[in-house]
Parts: sequence; structure tokens; C-alpha cells
Amino acid sequence: MMTTRTEILEYGLSFPDAYQDAPFHDENWQLLRYRGNKKAFLWTYEKDGFLNLNVKTDPEKAFFWRDIYSAVRPAYHQNKRHWITIILDGSIPDKDIRLMIAESYDLIADSPAKRIYEAVKKIPYGRVATYSQVAELAGNKKMARAVGNALHKNPDPDNIPCFRVVNARGALAGEFAFGGAGQQAKLLEAEGVEVTDGVVDLSRYQWDGR
Repeated sequence: MMTTRTEILEYGLSFPDAYQDAPFHDENWQLLRYRGNKKAFLWTYEKDGFLNLNVKTDPEKAFFWRDIYSAVRPAYHQNKRHWITIILDGSIPDKDIRLMIAESYDLIADSPAKRIYEAVKKIPYGRVATYSQVAELAGNKKMARAVGNALHKNPDPDNIPCFRVVNARGALAGEFAFGGAGQQAKLLEAEGVEVTDGVVDLSRYQWDGR
């Protein structure tokens, strides 16, 4: 379980151009900001014996998270419509803690990841696209590596079909991605895409971008 400040800050700092700040000259308040606009997307502080996190959220999502978890509450000392407090009391699964932090980052940052996810959403059922193709659709054909990094942190696999992205040879991702060995192949085959020895025939299945 993610219960320590070190774990939380390490995860937050894994996002592009994130940096740590302590603006109040109080060690209890450690913030993470996005370098592009210097806005904070994650506030960490100890309160009532637990580590607390303040993260930005869409107002509709705020109600969603607070309804699911009693340890998610209107934000302490911040706008309660757009921010929530996550109390790390062990009751919230790590995957949802990470998702709430990722959503906050995406709301704050002028993030290439946003453009990457939107590009991936356009890949049709039964088709694949390469990392460089997604990068170009996202506005910079040179950031193929960033595409891979973004997809491995996919915050919404149900709606962002990262399994439809393959490398320039049509090869699938490694075992660590998409839920384990063989999972990407299973998802593609379920859509009618033939996978042979871990490779998709791009001449047959590559999306033409239209």
C-alpha cells in the first residue's frame, strides 16, 4: 500500500516536468508542481496521524471519488469544488491513488500525455498504429518514446485502447505492459487482428489515420 510521503512523491515526480517545492517554509507541506506553469498538482501533509494528499479533480469526478471512498473528502484549505483530499489510511487501493494523482497532473499540466491519449482514442476497432504514428498525431513525430511512457501509465485503459499501439515493425509490447504476458495479443485478436509470433502485419492492419 502507498502510505508514505516518499512513495507518493516518487510517483508524482515520475511525470514529465514535475518538481518538488516547499513554499511555506514548513516541512509538513511538500508540494509537486508542473514546471511549464509552476502550478501545483499534488499537496502532501500530515494531519490527524495520517498522510493527506490534495489533488485537483473535475467536479463530477470529485463526487464520484467521495462517494466510493470515505477517505476522500472535500479539500482541506482549497476550493472544494475542484480539489479533494485523499487520506492515506490504507482503505484506498494504490491504483486509484495513482489515478487521482494522474488526473490532477493532467488537469494542471499542458501535458503531451493528453494529446497522446486523445490520439490513441482515434485508432479504430480492429486496427493498430505505431508509436511514431501516434506521436505525429499528438503533434510531434519525434516523441515516440514519450508515447510509450504515457501508455504505460494509461489512466483509463477502458477508454484509451493502448493495446492498439505497436512498434515500427508491428511488434507488441513486453510482458510488463497491458496486464501481463500475452494480454496485448489477446485484446487485439478479440478485435480480429491476427498476431503471429508477437507481430502484427502492418500492411493489413495499420490504421491509415483517416
